[in-house]
Amino acid sequence: MQAVLGIISLLCFCWIISENKKQIQYVPVIKALALQLILAVLIFKVPFVSYLILKMAMVIDALKHSTLEGTKFVFGYLGGGESPFHINPDATASTFIFALQALPIVIVVSALSMLLFYWRILPFMVKIISVALRRVLNIGGALGTAAAAKVFLGNVETALLVRPYLKDFSRSEIFTLMVCGTASTAMAVMPIYGDILTGTIDFPMQHLIAATLLNIPAAIAISQIMIPNTQPATEAGVTVPYQFSGPMDAISRGTSDGLSIFLNVIAMLIVALALVSLCNMILGSITLADGSALTLEKILGFLLAPLAWLMGIPWAESQTAAQLLGIKTVLNEIIAFSNLKSQASLLSPSTITIMVYALCGFANFYAGRLKYNGAGTEAKRYFPKF
Repeated sequence: MQAVLGIISLLCFCWIISENKKQIQYVPVIKALALQLILAVLIFKVPFVSYLILKMAMVIDALKHSTLEGTKFVFGYLGGGESPFHINPDATASTFIFALQALPIVIVVSALSMLLFYWRILPFMVKIISVALRRVLNIGGALGTAAAAKVFLGNVETALLVRPYLKDFSRSEIFTLMVCGTASTAMAVMPIYGDILTGTIDFPMQHLIAATLLNIPAAIAISQIMIPNTQPATEAGVTVPYQFSGPMDAISRGTSDGLSIFLNVIAMLIVALALVSLCNMILGSITLADGSALTLEKILGFLLAPLAWLMGIPWAESQTAAQLLGIKTVLNEIIAFSNLKSQASLLSPSTITIMVYALCGFANFYAGRLKYNGAGTEAKRYFPKF
């Protein structure tokens, strides 16, 4: 009942802040929530679907191990290769280097995505899912294509798939595109999350894939309540935004794009962690009643504890969970997942599972600027303060 109360409360909050309550189409919203429930039952209760999710997780895991072979050759023991010196097994410091052992898979997955674009495999898969979304949720073909693409791609690639149709998007469709982008993640970064969560939860990749699948219909439902669509839906098919001369050209383009993401993630993590540390130094001059210093995490934990409770988390653990939600929102999900791993001993298994799903998405102040190539101009036309 606690989780049901949370769903009702969040939907009511979205209804309260809706900019046009009279135009809300409740049938598609109910269908989207029903689709999310059906997907959850299929993923967790139907053996065949669970097996498919497991196979997808195994493919991503294989990509992770294949990438490690490349990092070993390029970076040696810093990239996961055999160390040339003896390492004390009792040492508290870890030899795992996040930037050189976890992040490079972003480049490999990006290159593979472009190759699948060239072979027309990825556009075909997106088209099948988009048709289903359009018929079930009564959304336009262009928006359905973008929503379906978010299961596989990042925000930039998703917008490029429907770039020719963005000029015809309504304010509601642009907003739904933004919400789908921030509510989900991308296959390129899932292995990074999986690496962080190893040992924290069983089969982390399966949960991350399931979270992405479940978040898309929820994002559509929420966005259609907040900004209902009052114009005809934009119909379109899948476009191929890239022109490749051959498979090696596709791999080269994907590698370059992946390298850009790789460097941006490194820079973002350095700056974000530095700002948090600086903020905590300033707040540390304030002493709380229990004698501990005030921190940004404690402030966020106090503010978001009711939201964590509405998600189904016991009140005794809500402060810790709320801190993770705050870190994910203010900073990013990679730092939040890292903190979840370090604080796993303070949380029950059910709370850890809930937090994996809650943290799996690009919804933070950095992603909130909507740096879509092509979608940015359209977003600013409808949201001038953005």
